[in-house]
Amino acid sequence: MINDVDVQKFIESWKDGLFKIRNIYDKGGDYKSEAILFIEKHYLFGEESVLFKPTMTRKVAFRNNLDDALSYFIGGGIEEDKGFALTKWKSIEIDEMHTAQIEEGTIVMGKLCFTSDEKLDVAFTFVLKSTNDILKIKAHHSSQIK
Repeated sequence: MINDVDVQKFIESWKDGLFKIRNIYDKGGDYKSEAILFIEKHYLFGEESVLFKPTMTRKVAFRNNLDDALSYFIGGGIEEDKGFALTKWKSIEIDEMHTAQIEEGTIVMGKLCFTSDEKLDVAFTFVLKSTNDILKIKAHHSSQIK
């Protein structure tokens, strides 16, 4: 059974991963490789199917494979993707979080507050599954709260 402490640690790791990609980008390093590691660490791509509806999408709503997820996080293959992980986030705070256990894992819903020059409030849902005692995202849906 996945407990709330494990979920909190996972969310913190996910947030830290976004900051790490941006820091490597700022230093002129291999941010693409870091983004791939981030996705492989936090999402089940390569192990099983994943459903991913990121926050900032308009024309192409879903990123259900590793290449499309990579495009979302650092820009690339999909024209509208500007690189969510490359945004200069000053902070990412969890404002609210709720969990529900399911047979194969945990559903997490909450609110993340991203701060850069502006504030972006996001409602998110992650379906987390434990694989080899590591939590990963099976489904991710997020949308801006206005």
